[in-house]
Amino acid sequence: MTKPSLILIGAGGHARSCIDVIEQQGHFQIACLVGLPEQQQTQHLGYAVIGADADLAALAKIYQYALIAIGQIKTAELRMRLYQYVAQLGLQLPIIIALTAHVSNHATLGAGTIVMHGAIVNAGASVGNNCIINNQAIIEHDTNIADHCHISTGAILNGNVTVGAGGWNGLNGQA
Repeated sequence: MTKPSLILIGAGGHARSCIDVIEQQGHFQIACLVGLPEQQQTQHLGYAVIGADADLAALAKIYQYALIAIGQIKTAELRMRLYQYVAQLGLQLPIIIALTAHVSNHATLGAGTIVMHGAIVNAGASVGNNCIINNQAIIEHDTNIADHCHISTGAILNGNVTVGAGGWNGLNGQA
């Protein structure tokens, strides 16, 4: 059975981390990466960077799925803008969960969210659209994470925590 093709929008370090999770998960075949104009014609972990943001409309006519694979540290603005544009183009944004992560059957995840290696999203937690739950982050019970957030590697959010739209939570909960 053929796996659906997936475009990764981003061609930096976070994209490489996403590639690793997607390959191990095995639900999608990575078709290509979209990066900065100067990144075109390069490869990341064997996948070609075939275009830039300006090429997304044409790629949306070929592919059905995309994932925003750009990291977020200072601001969510670029991830938010790309998410809105990709959705407007009609591309579907799947939820990606690493095989080594645990997401409770009683938690919810929004479109375009990736849960990386070793992360835990516990019962009653709600994670919005286009979020990064990075490696070994812990999202405890009844926590609410709005759209476009990045919960960094190793961050711990105990029960009943709220993170607003576009929020970033650093290592061990530091913002």
